[in-house]
Amino acid sequence: MSFPDPTLVEANGLKLAVYEQGSGMPVVMCHGFPELAYSWRHQMPAIAGAGFRAIAADQRGYGRTVDASTGKIPAEIEAYDMEHLTGDMVAMLDSLGIDKAIFCGHDWGGFVVWQMPLHHPSRVAGVIGVNTPFMPRSPIDPIEAMRLTMGEDMYIVYFQKPGAADRLFGDDIAKSLRFWYRKSAVTLEDFDNAAPDAAKNLALAKLFEIPESEWGGGALLTPEEAAYYEEAFTRTGFTGGLNWYRNFTRNWERSTDLPQRVDVPCLMISAANDVVLRPELADGMEEFCPDLEKHVIADCGHWTQAEKPDELNALIIDWLTRRFSE
Repeated sequence: MSFPDPTLVEANGLKLAVYEQGSGMPVVMCHGFPELAYSWRHQMPAIAGAGFRAIAADQRGYGRTVDASTGKIPAEIEAYDMEHLTGDMVAMLDSLGIDKAIFCGHDWGGFVVWQMPLHHPSRVAGVIGVNTPFMPRSPIDPIEAMRLTMGEDMYIVYFQKPGAADRLFGDDIAKSLRFWYRKSAVTLEDFDNAAPDAAKNLALAKLFEIPESEWGGGALLTPEEAAYYEEAFTRTGFTGGLNWYRNFTRNWERSTDLPQRVDVPCLMISAANDVVLRPELADGMEEFCPDLEKHVIADCGHWTQAEKPDELNALIIDWLTRRFSE
């Protein structure tokens, strides 16, 4: 089954590009950086085939989603805070006539789906985290914590500088996508024991300077898939997605009074060799997500949807079928 064409849905001041397959209980998939709704291309037909309504959107700042008034991605950094990102999903449900949905998120989309039941509990039936675990509110500003522990070159700290990463990665979009979209190159054990300091500190800008012939891992995308991403990011650039990172401090400041408990069925799927979202980050989630099931996919890096689609689909569909089939 080919990836569906989008429907433009009026939602929270956006024309949100929404892609759908199947019918039944809605499962909303939220992508990360630098991804698209297309990143769920292997999951949507499988979930639809299992009797669910598979929904994915190009989220705020990405793909074919634009500001309804300007026809471009929203310009203000503050337009990408968690209130907007979760509000987009609620407005999308409203436009589609959906009361509640199961939310499934990877990478930054994982942060969004874990925040959905905190911001909008009445709209969430369940949560699936792919690589991204629930993380309770930090006792200090998370950007300061990352700066203190990993330095100025750590990629999230580096991304705080407006324009810097935008230019670095935007100058050669095809190369940037080849840099990001690679299969797992090392096990976590080998990474911890032998990786250079720039890698251990997640200094992506410095790693980007290494000659491409020395990049680890193999290319993850087919030429057709790479062309799809390249066309999308050539239109939008990376600023919209980078602005999500530039709201870490704002989100932290504005979450003081939010509950830190997820009282819906939860599934957490980690990848054994994700050096950014390591499986141990899910340790202790049970304290905050009492109805929780956890799994780890072996021999898999960060891009789980594309690197191990069959394994991921099997875990998601098994859990959905057991917990939500009518």
